[in-house]
Amino acid sequence: MSAIATSTLAEQLAERIRRDGPITFCAWMEAALYHPTEGYYCKPGRKRWGREGDYRTSPERSELFAATFARYFAGLYDELERPADWTIVEMGGGDGGFARALLQSLQDYWPHAFCSCRYVVDEASFNSREHAEKRIAQFRDRVQFETLQDLNRINAGIIFSNELLDAFPVHRLTKKDGKVFELYVTTVGQRFAWSLGPLSTPRLSEYFREYGTEPAEGQIVEINLAIEPWLSNVAEKLAAGYLITVDYGAETRELHFDPARYQGTLRAYCQHQFVDDVLTRPGELDLTTTIDWTYVRRAGERFGFEEVEFSRQDKFLLQAGLLEELERQTDKAESEAEKLHFRTNAREMILPGAMGSSFQVLVMKRLTT
Repeated sequence: MSAIATSTLAEQLAERIRRDGPITFCAWMEAALYHPTEGYYCKPGRKRWGREGDYRTSPERSELFAATFARYFAGLYDELERPADWTIVEMGGGDGGFARALLQSLQDYWPHAFCSCRYVVDEASFNSREHAEKRIAQFRDRVQFETLQDLNRINAGIIFSNELLDAFPVHRLTKKDGKVFELYVTTVGQRFAWSLGPLSTPRLSEYFREYGTEPAEGQIVEINLAIEPWLSNVAEKLAAGYLITVDYGAETRELHFDPARYQGTLRAYCQHQFVDDVLTRPGELDLTTTIDWTYVRRAGERFGFEEVEFSRQDKFLLQAGLLEELERQTDKAESEAEKLHFRTNAREMILPGAMGSSFQVLVMKRLTT
């Protein structure tokens, strides 16, 4: 159990629970991360990324990440037969670091793709959008900040996300005395606590039937049902093009039968430190789970996507030309220190056991419908 903090969000959640009864962890996580003013991703002034924040992503570590994807995107632009107008949508664009580096690379080395491109940043956090607008100011003539939901249908384009799906709210389930229950959040005195309740939606039972699995006695699993409506929205907006998803995940059977994941994969972080109690300080912690790639791919197929490639991030980046981009960056570096910086970042992304080996890249293609 967790002591209820004095933050506005904690008080609001506690009052909601006292008034309406226990809420699903999915609803609790939704509020903790995405409450319009107090959620982790939306709270003004909070430093989430970088050394002073709670996590570091590949784009934040090195411009080589974005430069390599620029090379890959330029190739996909050719695959789309170089349309006069095409759109790149970055979902969960954060502070704009990836967008700036990618657009700069396109402008410098693939101007034919750059000149035809419209770049859309879909970012839930107003604070992050403000940072991104400043970082991408030089490209303001071809960048817009908009939600995918509000865009017109994209006739040709790429929809890209990096570490987005792992932050979708999840349902948590367990089995007790042979019956599957959902985990809810309640209050006990001045503390948040777990409680068991019935499955909140029949889609959870449908998931277990489709994938031939359910929790073992005492086991906890997370189900990320938000992935399917997200894919539905992507399919509705993307007439033809590519969906590229970068994240950390595993196949269904690995997630549900790996003894190391017996208590699920839900994790909480604050200032790069693991926090044992995920229910403490809602709105102050980065909450994340390992995504189910089997579910993502099957749902994608249902919405008309065809898998093009699925590989570990380090292998993908090597195949996509990271070493060529490293050579290009070091050739134009102005000092040995700058060259060392690029080489060190490249090693972090491709060496065995480094950050890149823990992530995967899924590329799916959608044909004109």
